[in-house]
Amino acid sequence: VKHHRDGAESISSDKDLTKQLLSQCGVPVPEGQLVDSPEAAWVAAQEIGLPVVVKPYDGNRGRGVSLDLQTQSSVEAAWHAARLESKYVLVERYVRGEEHRLLVVGDRVVAATRGETVSITGDGVSTIEQLVNTQVNNDPRRGDIEIYPLAAVRFHGPDHLIHLLEIQRQGLEPTSVPTLGQRVIVQRNGNLNIDVTDDIHPDVAAIATLATRVVGLDIAGIDIVAQDITRPLLEQGGAVIEVNAGPGLLMHRKPAVGKPRPVGEAIMQHLFGSQEHARIPIVGVIGSQQTPQIAQLTAWLLHLSGRRTGLANQQGLFMAQRQVESRDARGFDFAERLLINRALDAAVIETSPRHILEDGLPYDRCAIAIVTDMPATDDVLRDEHDILNEEKMRNVVRTQVDVVLATGAAVLNADEPAVVSLAELCDGEVVYYARDFNQPLLKEHRQQGHRVVSCRDGQVILARGEQETALFHLDVTLFSRLLNEGLELPTLLASVAAAWALDITPQLIRAGLKNFGQTPSATSPNPTVSA
Repeated sequence: VKHHRDGAESISSDKDLTKQLLSQCGVPVPEGQLVDSPEAAWVAAQEIGLPVVVKPYDGNRGRGVSLDLQTQSSVEAAWHAARLESKYVLVERYVRGEEHRLLVVGDRVVAATRGETVSITGDGVSTIEQLVNTQVNNDPRRGDIEIYPLAAVRFHGPDHLIHLLEIQRQGLEPTSVPTLGQRVIVQRNGNLNIDVTDDIHPDVAAIATLATRVVGLDIAGIDIVAQDITRPLLEQGGAVIEVNAGPGLLMHRKPAVGKPRPVGEAIMQHLFGSQEHARIPIVGVIGSQQTPQIAQLTAWLLHLSGRRTGLANQQGLFMAQRQVESRDARGFDFAERLLINRALDAAVIETSPRHILEDGLPYDRCAIAIVTDMPATDDVLRDEHDILNEEKMRNVVRTQVDVVLATGAAVLNADEPAVVSLAELCDGEVVYYARDFNQPLLKEHRQQGHRVVSCRDGQVILARGEQETALFHLDVTLFSRLLNEGLELPTLLASVAAAWALDITPQLIRAGLKNFGQTPSATSPNPTVSA
């Protein structure tokens, strides 16, 4: 099955680029090197440390992948096998454990299978090839075409060179006759047929969904090697070894062991969803404290969560991270261009008191309203609109909060009393943000079971009631970079609060902040989305 944003599939098939993106976002991946010859493969293997894996640079379905290689001859032979599948070859650290395939649909893991090595047992009479046909290929689930959940094991032809190399590493050939009771491994990977969906640790599931989003997919098969899928991945040295843009479903629908999973239904629900309403999530931003940056960062986090996001702010008009206008785009007409564009499924719109007074809001309701402060009046507001004091300004700014849906949230700056006074006008939830975690209003709001975002001991904290999540430390280079580049702390807090209110996971928020402004997908054009 394939469903993805433009460019996502090409990224996922580029194993080296995929690893770079995943590693930057904190997803554990095996270190590796791109090599162009058998000799270079052996040099890389020695530098990485044996044993290693050799696989095609841009292959799929496990073809051309050799595992647990420990000798020069096996590494060089594996290079030739991988070279049949791709022009370039990767050498990677071998991760010990069992192979797992997690099917991610949207923001959750809907199915998972575990692989097992395939072996035959000698009878002292039959050749390996004969034993494979009677002990392995006689399984009705195996075949030579992709309608079968498991592939047949063959030893002839370029597509089956991996199986031949596997037995040759054991000093055998297809015509060899194993002794009675001798076990011979004929396949180490790709034999995913044991359902383990109910055993997945939440940490492993979170890493799989994060890996999917980082690459830019919303449906993907994530290959993970772990010794025990019921434990956190990092504590056991596990890793994500591949992201598949077109994952097969048969292994989940017809596992050899365990119950079938309704993966087709999950995909249909994700693609078409509920037909109760046709609203897209709209985020409105108003104030004078770095509102263009807040809008931009919030749009980036929405984009990373899998939504084709439009952005209209002082810096211009953007469609799915592609800038189509470079002038101030806070006006009604610019926002309208986003809202009528059927290729977008989320919008972040910055506005101002003047634009509200002259044109009104371009939408009747919004999911999120972010208010940073009460902007100061100016000559135009005073002379043309009679906005003479803060009370009259409040009556304008309140418009943004008035239109929040009952299912939405107002993200308000708790350090601004005038902004706090708008909380009573919100039909939905109120999420406060402030610099000081111990601020009395934040403490009271938290104790009432509501959400707050703040900073304590250099840590950005997400809190609701007694539950707290430390999102990141401001001293970490990747995050201090944002502050050094001009983003102020309240700007980060407001954007994080908005993303959290939009149900974007803390892991994805953290990854988005790490890559804001420096990930290729943040600036690359999206040719299918037009103004």
